[in-house]
Amino acid sequence: MRLQGKTAIITGGARGIGAAIAEGYVKEGARVCVADLNLKEAEETAARIGNGSFAFALDVTRSDLINACVAEAERRFGGIDILVNNAAVFDMAPWGEITEKSYDFIFGVNVKGLIFMLQEVAESMKRRGRGGKIINFASQAGRRGEPLVTIYCASKAAVISITQSAGLALIKHGINVNGISPGVVDTPMWDHVDGLFAKYENLPKGAKKRLVGEGVPFGRMGRPEDHVGCAIFLASSESDYVVAQTYNVDGGQWMS
Repeated sequence: MRLQGKTAIITGGARGIGAAIAEGYVKEGARVCVADLNLKEAEETAARIGNGSFAFALDVTRSDLINACVAEAERRFGGIDILVNNAAVFDMAPWGEITEKSYDFIFGVNVKGLIFMLQEVAESMKRRGRGGKIINFASQAGRRGEPLVTIYCASKAAVISITQSAGLALIKHGINVNGISPGVVDTPMWDHVDGLFAKYENLPKGAKKRLVGEGVPFGRMGRPEDHVGCAIFLASSESDYVVAQTYNVDGGQWMS
């Protein structure tokens, strides 16, 4: 098992991609802190995957909760080997209707929360002196602009840039920072996205989801489990020489 004896924090770990990775990590021998705003779902996921995993109610926009989450993982596990920065939110609007509230919401979670979660875990890893692996979740939206999705696209472009900067800064401490860039993924979040596209593009509910799925070269939307293999690779010793990269796991939607 590639992650035997390793410990991980996964933000947004209660469902979707985060939960799939949590389960995959446990199968590879890791213990996981399932950190999520929804404590009930996080507890259910932690109980289901087992192996000493536990849930933590985490709002990544609050530094006090970030600090408490890292401290609890240190207390329970003795240290942190892996961080998966997966927590994210989505909103969209035509250019002239973008609001400060939407900007603050998206950047507060997708950028600020990711940076300070990464910072706190990296400091924990440095104190421990055993290195570690940090995986940031970007998006195909971070590779290009989209007319209705300005702020979300900008936030995910920032994640790719942060991954590069943090990767270069932290590798001297034996901490590999890399990223994963999903395409369109069939999760509960995409039901919300589909509803917003229906509103702004005057489409029937479900039409955008069907159309984007048909447009994926692989032939379907991604599924949470499609991202587990890459997340295991980036958390394992197999990726020790991989630094500051963001891997596209998107069924062929983007090439870079």
